[in-house]
Amino acid sequence: MYFNEGPRPNNDPVLNASDTARYKTMLLAKRDELFTAAGEPESLVPPANDVSGDIVDWARADTEAALQIRRRQADAHLIRAIESALARISAGRFGVCEVCKQPISRARLEAVPWTRVCRDCKEESALDLGVGAAR
Repeated sequence: MYFNEGPRPNNDPVLNASDTARYKTMLLAKRDELFTAAGEPESLVPPANDVSGDIVDWARADTEAALQIRRRQADAHLIRAIESALARISAGRFGVCEVCKQPISRARLEAVPWTRVCRDCKEESALDLGVGAAR
């Protein structure tokens, strides 16, 4: 069921054009925030060829560099998820679970507007992976 096909069986309204526009604004703001953060220089990490300091300084710099790399990778993953959500908005599929094809709850979309699956399907996939409770 797509978001513009009417109410769900439990009579909860599905997303309307106003809701979709609001989620699009939220997604664009988050994407812009991530792009801005990605453009900031990482001044906390000394260059790789910096030989000043002792071994503890080098270890700290290596750890900080690794953390920054992981953060940038996570940000890139989130940007891709946001771009995918924006594409689903354009295609008229936003707010519909890609697994069970049912509408995703408003509460879940408020918490994770780039989500592709409803809470039940997310929890089921987490349980299948042995992860436990999912977000």
